[in-house]
Amino acid sequence: MRNTITLPGLIDPHVHLREPGATQKEDFESGTKAAIAGGITVVLDMPNNPEPTIMPENLEKKIKLATGRVWSDIGFHFAATPGASLHFEEVSKQVFAMKLYMNHTTGPVLIDNRVDQERCFAALPDNKIMMVHAEGDTLEVAIELAKKYHKKLYVAHVNFASQMEMIKQAKNDGLEIYCEVTPHHLFLTEEDAERLGPYAIMRPPLVTKADQIALWAGIEDGTVDTIGSDHAPHTKEEKESSEKTPFGVPNLDTTLLLLLNAVSEGRLEIEDIKRLCFDNPQRIFTVPKQTETFVEVDLDGETTISNDKLYTKCGWSPYDGWEIKGKINRVVLRGETIVEDGKVLGSPKGQIIFPTTLNERA
Repeated sequence: MRNTITLPGLIDPHVHLREPGATQKEDFESGTKAAIAGGITVVLDMPNNPEPTIMPENLEKKIKLATGRVWSDIGFHFAATPGASLHFEEVSKQVFAMKLYMNHTTGPVLIDNRVDQERCFAALPDNKIMMVHAEGDTLEVAIELAKKYHKKLYVAHVNFASQMEMIKQAKNDGLEIYCEVTPHHLFLTEEDAERLGPYAIMRPPLVTKADQIALWAGIEDGTVDTIGSDHAPHTKEEKESSEKTPFGVPNLDTTLLLLLNAVSEGRLEIEDIKRLCFDNPQRIFTVPKQTETFVEVDLDGETTISNDKLYTKCGWSPYDGWEIKGKINRVVLRGETIVEDGKVLGSPKGQIIFPTTLNERA
């Protein structure tokens, strides 16, 4: 008898779907198709497009572009810049978090001036969360500002052991702070960079095996709250031919498969996947409940990750050729089978979603 179980549809709080402005890499349709094929039924899209989400009209444009074209449900984050902060209250009910880029990244939204960072924290509504891209010493600044202004803080894509210790201490000090790690930092290290070449260039960068061990320890001791894919696709031509190789790797097709393989290796429990990829992201970001939605997986099945079987438009994965113990049999969204044996069926049935309250999600 096969070891088949069901998981809730997973929630990915950190994806870059590249629309509008960079749809040669990904768009709402291709990205959410990759998500649903990978067992992810909710994605939250980042604001650092070439046309960044810094004004209410930018947000409305994204909503209109995505309507009727998404396979998974989709919600949006709003960029945190001094100008955007004037609109935080206005968009508060439409977005799941404000994202402050305190270190260099893709897109025109870097805010590395302390005065401007303070303005963003001060303007954050009390019911919202500040998500930060904060590497190294910048994380200390983010924690300091969250304490000063009594704000909730979500630290994206933590990669260093030292950062994990800072977050653990901040939690012990009573700060409402949440910690995310990514598949590429859990399953790749700087030792993979030579093999992968430009396909290993990302921000934050791949780190040492010791740092990676600290991330897994953070999952075990509860310091890590979520796994976000940080799905950040670029075309092969951009990765191989650009004068300056862009940062990022795709992950939506493969995140759950990698986690299932970790279960087979004894590094995770199924309950860890549910906690990190459903329970905690739903609670932290007040994601509305999906009824009759689940992912059926075969823990004894086998999957080979292959570039030619991906749904992401960029068409490559750093895990190409990996043999995985575990298989996604079926994905059901609101009672309708959308994915079966690796095939996405029918037409897009995803919805645009907005934050809700705990009572509405009960």
